[in-house]
Amino acid sequence: MGARISPAQVRHTVPGAAAPRNALDGAGFMAVLDHRKRVEASDQKRALVGVGRGDLGQALGQAFSLDAKRARMRVNQLWRWVYGAGATSFDGMTDISKDLRAKLDAQFTLDRPEIVERLVSVDGTRKYLLRFAPGVEAECVFIPDVGRAGALCVSSQVGCTLTCTFCHTGTQRLVRNLTAGEIVAQALVVKDDLGEWPSGGLDDRQLSNIVFMGMGEPLLNLDNVATAMTILSDGEGVALSRRRITVSTSGIVPQMHRLGEETGAMLAISLHAVRDDLRDILVPINKKYPLADLLDACRRYPGVSNARRITFEYVMLDGVNDSLAEARDLVRLLKGVPAKINLIPFNPWPGSPYVCSPWERIEAFADIVNRAGYASPIRTPRGRDIFAACGQLKSASEKARASTRLSDRVAAPADTLGAR
Repeated sequence: MGARISPAQVRHTVPGAAAPRNALDGAGFMAVLDHRKRVEASDQKRALVGVGRGDLGQALGQAFSLDAKRARMRVNQLWRWVYGAGATSFDGMTDISKDLRAKLDAQFTLDRPEIVERLVSVDGTRKYLLRFAPGVEAECVFIPDVGRAGALCVSSQVGCTLTCTFCHTGTQRLVRNLTAGEIVAQALVVKDDLGEWPSGGLDDRQLSNIVFMGMGEPLLNLDNVATAMTILSDGEGVALSRRRITVSTSGIVPQMHRLGEETGAMLAISLHAVRDDLRDILVPINKKYPLADLLDACRRYPGVSNARRITFEYVMLDGVNDSLAEARDLVRLLKGVPAKINLIPFNPWPGSPYVCSPWERIEAFADIVNRAGYASPIRTPRGRDIFAACGQLKSASEKARASTRLSDRVAAPADTLGAR
């Protein structure tokens, strides 16, 4: 008889993928079929995660004929359960009547995205490949011991249009923007995996920071990014401080002021060059928004001060942008901008045309910047062994299909699927 598959393992399979011969017996096949039915049923419901308080109150009022006061009460209840307690179904919401729970379940879904792959680095970094819909996959990365506790690097798009030549994601075509719910869900999935429910205070949490430095350009999806930030920073839910949420942009100048005004996010600039001719190659959006325009927008960024500095990210590429003359030019370029400069050793990926600068040159570059009065830490590469480091993310929809790899392991215990 073929190996049996448990319900816990089904979530790691790919609906619609052909199972390897003899991998599923009758019970296993029925489990997969049941999973497909649940997915199809949930597609008919409205996703509750990612809906702002106002829109959620309106939806509840319309669905259940509630006046504004009662709708707000129900919103508060649901908010605490979903974002404070991590509820994944309505069944356990004990302060809501059984009848109303059934009605909520008939119209809304709290389903998480499917974890297609979970990898854990030797340094504790965790990378997740999430499937939000057929053909819509993105990666997020949890990095422990960053900030107060740990940082989650979230994606805002599937793929990217900016084609930065040192970035693996830039080689993947844009599939679409992620919704606010799909952005928020990345944090919920990771909190599930960390066992971090209820959310608790900053002193006892593992996830304390969010950085929009995953796949995609956040300012090309600003509506959804801003909504997700509002939800993640709500004090009755995940309750992250907005000063612990950083948005990194390659330089979409027209949206930068709006980002600061509407979200209060900390700003990071993916800089990487001190001359327009070189930045045109490394970060092609520079042809549209050159350095002078970008730096002017930085100086006018709402709330920027010595206490709220802008972070400039600078990847160190051997023989390309790492000369000591360029370090001095960088200091001159940032004059008048309260800044911190993150020097990032280049993280290799298959087919990349670049090599990381020698460590001695990175240190010499940092020394010049430090002496000019700028904090200039050298970022320690994290998760390189699982391609989770800065610039390495690329979803499996553009790599060898995850379905092929996973089908070969469908009978393996669920907790070994990320092992390497």
